[in-house]
Amino acid sequence: MSTPKASRDPVDAIVDQWAAVRPDLDTAAMEVFGRVYRLARTMGDRMEKAYARFGISRGEFDVIATLRRSGAPHTLSPRQLSATLMLTTGGMTGRLDKLERAGLLRRSPDLHDRRALQVTLTDKGLAVVDEAVGAGLALQTEALSALDEEQAGQLADLLRQLLAGTVNPPS
Repeated sequence: MSTPKASRDPVDAIVDQWAAVRPDLDTAAMEVFGRVYRLARTMGDRMEKAYARFGISRGEFDVIATLRRSGAPHTLSPRQLSATLMLTTGGMTGRLDKLERAGLLRRSPDLHDRRALQVTLTDKGLAVVDEAVGAGLALQTEALSALDEEQAGQLADLLRQLLAGTVNPPS
């Protein structure tokens, strides 16, 4: 199926090039994942800029947002944070160090296990994450305005289904 000239994008050009040199390939998956990758990259860059206004990176936002979503008292262990964010403990330590220096969280001994630590969002961290999540959602909402509400819902459903099949592929 050919795409109208006005709505063609760089992925269409890549698919056309592959069709010219390898007409035997089925590039349907490339059409989907090429766009998913480009969208993720574009939005990731925009989110990084939005969070930079609050003195944090996307990765640091993820840490304080995870603490915020955990509910009061906004405390988790470094291990829980690492598991939720799919980070190594070394990667988590670097983020925690920077966020603690910025006064956005504090680490303290776990009252139930002397060998463990707890990470808690500070009042300043709570204020920063609440502002940053609003700024990020505004950017995401603006990007979704290219779709109507029904289309956005369909896209969310399709991506959920695709992600579930990729993370937990059928045996």
